[in-house]
Amino acid sequence: MSSANETTADSRSPARANGTFCPQTQRKFVLVAAILASALGFIDGSILAIAMPALRVDLGASLAEAQWISNAYALTLSALILAGGAAGDRFGLRRAFVSGITLFIAASLACAVAPDPTVLIAFRAIQGIGAAIMVPGSLAIIAKAYPKKERGRAIGIWAAASALTTALGPVLGGFVLSTFGDGVWRAIFAINLPLGLISIYLLLAKVPADRPTEKRSLDLGGAALATLAFGSLAYGLTAMNAEGAGLMSGPAIVAGMVLLFVFIFYELRRRDPMVDLGLFRIRAFAGANLATFFLYFALSANLFYLPMLLIAGWRLSEAEVGFIFLPLSASIALLSGPVGQWSDRIGPRFPIASGSMVVAIAFAGLALLTHFGIHNFWTGTFPLMALMGLGMAQVVSPLSTAVMTSVEDKDTGAASGINNAISRVGGLIAVAAMGSLAAWVYARMTGNAAGMPGFGEPPASGLAANLDALRIAASDSAFAAVAAVTTLLCLLSSIVAWFTVPGQASPWPWRGDDSGD
Repeated sequence: MSSANETTADSRSPARANGTFCPQTQRKFVLVAAILASALGFIDGSILAIAMPALRVDLGASLAEAQWISNAYALTLSALILAGGAAGDRFGLRRAFVSGITLFIAASLACAVAPDPTVLIAFRAIQGIGAAIMVPGSLAIIAKAYPKKERGRAIGIWAAASALTTALGPVLGGFVLSTFGDGVWRAIFAINLPLGLISIYLLLAKVPADRPTEKRSLDLGGAALATLAFGSLAYGLTAMNAEGAGLMSGPAIVAGMVLLFVFIFYELRRRDPMVDLGLFRIRAFAGANLATFFLYFALSANLFYLPMLLIAGWRLSEAEVGFIFLPLSASIALLSGPVGQWSDRIGPRFPIASGSMVVAIAFAGLALLTHFGIHNFWTGTFPLMALMGLGMAQVVSPLSTAVMTSVEDKDTGAASGINNAISRVGGLIAVAAMGSLAAWVYARMTGNAAGMPGFGEPPASGLAANLDALRIAASDSAFAAVAAVTTLLCLLSSIVAWFTVPGQASPWPWRGDDSGD
């Protein structure tokens, strides 16, 4: 009886009357907690890219191990993020969100004290599981806490604050690394503890619990198959590099492809699949996701390997290199709103296709710069990264629009989750495949000379001048190969978007409407 009375009273509360679980006076705590939790996930990857050379020196990590320090996290996050989002519906958003943050900061502390690369890789995978619950929960809990008329403003504040933390994180992290030396990379993980604890406190002490909205079962079988499939592919691609177990590469890639087909077959037979594969029959949805894969593959490869080149190859300071992430975050934060309005007016086709082309030009510039050994950071590399940021700002909002408007309203949540997962899978495969390419080019040029450090590994003091010159030239050529491949993928993204995404073929509305299908 008391339960029924509680339900009746709850349905009549001011919060419920506005279609939310959270009273107005407590919504600000939801917003602050979501911003802090998002900062954990967004900052982690970008600062780690800056810290990777120092981490490799401190732990003695090979290039293959460095790839897995990134990919262990990306693997579990990309494979489980859809299940993580469903957990919020099944168990309640606050409960799932707090659980994800708790697991993330516990794994972060373990990463901070990891004695060797293997232990660090294992806890990065656990960190990714926490992120798979935490990342979708941060936006979902805002949407559920705020009524529709206030939701846009709240999400805008969350997006702006997240962009600010993402922009400043690598700059501050680079400054700390330059000031305190190689061992301070551990602080990157330790800083997650106070941020996470504040977020958990606000959620548990200041925010009421929400009710689960769905009782459907979690697709744990699909999540396990996705993890095994993408893990095998990433292992096989990583093992191709000069430092890996090359003989295992082929069988691992074949196993990954087989498991991917098993995953697809499994999902097609489930009543409540993790991935609704039927959505891919929609041309605009399939095209937007293929463009996403190509573009985020290219972006992730450059953002992971460019800091290695600049810090270990060119011997620039981490404080200086930390600025390369600033144009991307700033451009997206400042331009996403106007670009979104532009996309609403003419359709997403032209912004996505032209933005991808701008990113391709930026990466082509990086390829030429490094191919010719032009080591001008502020007059060469940084302006090209700024151009890349402008291109990405032109794509991000219209790409989301293309995905969400290509499906029925009831499928927008699933469509958004699939697109998010595909962008992360693109990054996972990019770090694995492009590392092997870079290592192969580097080894071919250096001939594996005695005393020669691996690609992206800072040289030991006392390296002979002729070997150091060879090392720098080989590093440039290795990254130039990565930048050239990613340039082609950005061009493919532009072409796919042009022929599949609806919208006008011209940015000028008065020239007529070529809406496409």
